[in-house]
Amino acid sequence: MARGRHVGSSETNLLQHLLEACGRCEEVPEAYVDIHTGLSGSGVAFVCAFSEALAEGAVKMGMPSSLAHRIAAQTLLGTAKMLLHEGQHPAQLRSDVCTPGGTTIYGLHALEQGGLRAATMSAVEAATCRAKELSRK
Repeated sequence: MARGRHVGSSETNLLQHLLEACGRCEEVPEAYVDIHTGLSGSGVAFVCAFSEALAEGAVKMGMPSSLAHRIAAQTLLGTAKMLLHEGQHPAQLRSDVCTPGGTTIYGLHALEQGGLRAATMSAVEAATCRAKELSRK
């Protein structure tokens, strides 16, 4: 949420309390609102696309689709919980699960070859730019 200049702390506390019923609420400068839309609002679809791709990789390797989708979703949930509850930076958690010459580093190499980071950053940038365009209308 972004506080207007005429909003007092009691109104801010009330709004924050109401919004936290749906999830985490952070007060940010208004300039971040469009970026938040690109990251979190659109990010839901980006994460769903990644979850679908994870599951499809398992299906390609012979796992039944419904099981693969459940495991992919649980993997995302578990990872998010570790990042939020332990306060680790994603790079640290990623490093913690990589063993030299192991499966994870080979998979990460394939993701880097496919441009996952650049594509994801570009998706957030595109969504943010579009949010800014829409907010000017």
